[in-house]
Amino acid sequence: MFRVVLVSLLTGLLSLGVGLVGWAADNDGSKIAIVSPSHGAVIKGDSVEVRYKLSKGVQATHVHCYVDGEYQRGFKGVVKGLTPGAHEIKIVAANHDHEGLVAEATVAIEVE
Repeated sequence: MFRVVLVSLLTGLLSLGVGLVGWAADNDGSKIAIVSPSHGAVIKGDSVEVRYKLSKGVQATHVHCYVDGEYQRGFKGVVKGLTPGAHEIKIVAANHDHEGLVAEATVAIEVE
């Protein structure tokens, strides 16, 4: 549980721009929320369906998914290959050039 909290705290600081100099994502008015899994969920198995709601702003065309900071190429709503332990899943709104926008949502999960 401590590891989940620590990962969440570090992610929050990074999303505020701590340690990132000269980088700023566009705020196009998009909103995003992860519907499931819920924050702190315990997952059995090595995959999880990630359901989210994206309200597109001026630039958003799709989302990018990251697990523990690693981009999930070809994300189609399911994250596969999760190892046991704490993981962070982040969904970020992106534009047609695949640049991340300000809108993002994060959940911490535990895989058994």
